[in-house]
Amino acid sequence: MTGDGIRDGIRLLAPDGTRVSHPEHSIDLTPEELRSLYRDMALARRFDAEGVTLQRQGELGLWPSLLGQEAAQVGSVRALRDDDHVFPSYREHAVALGRGMDPLGLLRLFRGVDHGDWDPEEHRFHLYTLVIGSQTLHATGYACGLAKDGSESAVVAYFGDGATAQGDVSEAFNFAAVYGAPVVFFCQNNQWAISESNEKQTRVPLYQRAQGFGFPGVRVDGNDVLACLAVTRWALERARRGEGPTLIEAFTYRMGAHTTSDDPSRYRDAAEVESWRAKDPLLRLERLLWAEGAADDAFFAETEAAGEALAARVRAGVRSMTTPDVGHLFDHVYAEPHALVDEERDAFDVYRAAFVQEG
Repeated sequence: MTGDGIRDGIRLLAPDGTRVSHPEHSIDLTPEELRSLYRDMALARRFDAEGVTLQRQGELGLWPSLLGQEAAQVGSVRALRDDDHVFPSYREHAVALGRGMDPLGLLRLFRGVDHGDWDPEEHRFHLYTLVIGSQTLHATGYACGLAKDGSESAVVAYFGDGATAQGDVSEAFNFAAVYGAPVVFFCQNNQWAISESNEKQTRVPLYQRAQGFGFPGVRVDGNDVLACLAVTRWALERARRGEGPTLIEAFTYRMGAHTTSDDPSRYRDAAEVESWRAKDPLLRLERLLWAEGAADDAFFAETEAAGEALAARVRAGVRSMTTPDVGHLFDHVYAEPHALVDEERDAFDVYRAAFVQEG
């Protein structure tokens, strides 16, 4: 299966908030479900904005913004079951919230308090991966393990367009195809791999790469939360039926900087940014909610208040974080006690004590 010929991909909700039909993908949601999707996107955007602010105030070392990619993340994560597994990169904040993660767990990582200390099994949300593309291999291997165990769970691996230039991603595609792994490769094509435009990364649309490995690829409008939900749900159903992997290219746009250390004005045109602002994922769902009478002023006011409460909570939480003892680095190297780690911990304690004595 390929895309439907539309440059932006499969679409169920146009930028002006009108519904669009599609012959292969459709979705029927209640007004309550539509409001819930909007609320999740709005909270993710507010949390993300607070992450940027905290970094600018010196409270975080770095922050990779998801601004503009809320529909891709919220729509896709809503398609998952509780027993499915997520292998993220480092920008999937809305996915983390959708899996029930404590947002402070993400912020501890970017504050440098830890290296990511949440339990991947608790919410089936694995650790952020800053090594570009390697999580696709981890996801594929995990999916193969699930299949061998007879599990009906599936796996979703998130990565960006820039990661597709990494050999790890091609290796994961090939391995998943050969072994029929129940994995969905979800590529958020936000048009820019830091300062490299999509045109300088690939000669063909990314979703078409799947054909060369022998499994389906599809492009979806990444700013359309309904389409992202419908297409991801379809791909996960394929995986559960034992039909192997699927590549989803969510065609979206990174509205902010790559990270807070980046200045996108140096390499992209302001007119391009404005053209994508008109495709804002929250605005188009808001227009649908108003048009169908599915929301009112009270709902939007409550959503805004919830966002401010979330921002206040994480702001206070970040500022009250304490630095753990350096010896904490040894605590979770292995799941069980390990003689070599214990030996290294003892040697480190002796080394550290020498500095205290000299002082």
